[in-house]
Amino acid sequence: MKYRMVLLVGAWVAAGVLMLSAAERKEQQEKAEFSQTTIDLGLVVRDVETAATFYTQALGFTKVGEFDVSDQMAGATGLTDNKPFKVQVLALGTEPSATKLKIMQIPGSGSKPVDNQYIGSSLGFRYITVFVSDLTKTMERLQRNHVAPVKEPYRLGNANSYLILVKDPDGNTIELIGPRP
Repeated sequence: MKYRMVLLVGAWVAAGVLMLSAAERKEQQEKAEFSQTTIDLGLVVRDVETAATFYTQALGFTKVGEFDVSDQMAGATGLTDNKPFKVQVLALGTEPSATKLKIMQIPGSGSKPVDNQYIGSSLGFRYITVFVSDLTKTMERLQRNHVAPVKEPYRLGNANSYLILVKDPDGNTIELIGPRP
């Protein structure tokens, strides 16, 4: 009986090792496919300085850099029709994997605003979600920067988690989710 139990436990341990090895192999394959597991978002705005002020002062992003895209690169990659532009890079934190928002203004491009009244008003990426640790403090910062929520905070389920929507200077929707202590 003891011998049989040892074999059974040994089989379970071996199966666990095989399963773990399969999971590790899958993780390695995923890592090989994606060098990062966060994405950067690009946002074309009417006025990059006004947008940068909104995202840093009203929402709390941090400016972490900027770079120029030359007319040659913009045309060669299909980003623009050979119009150069500057990108300001903002982040939600300081760690290398922090989400980055790249805001840019394309002079002379004739950019037109889309209908941002509701998220279903136009096709395309419609909003970003920012998770905050204290929605009350976030709302106070928004108020200091003269940014009003679209509507009152909405309680999500039974948890102490709430959602508010705000609009940036170009009318883009930002969903803010967090607790209200």
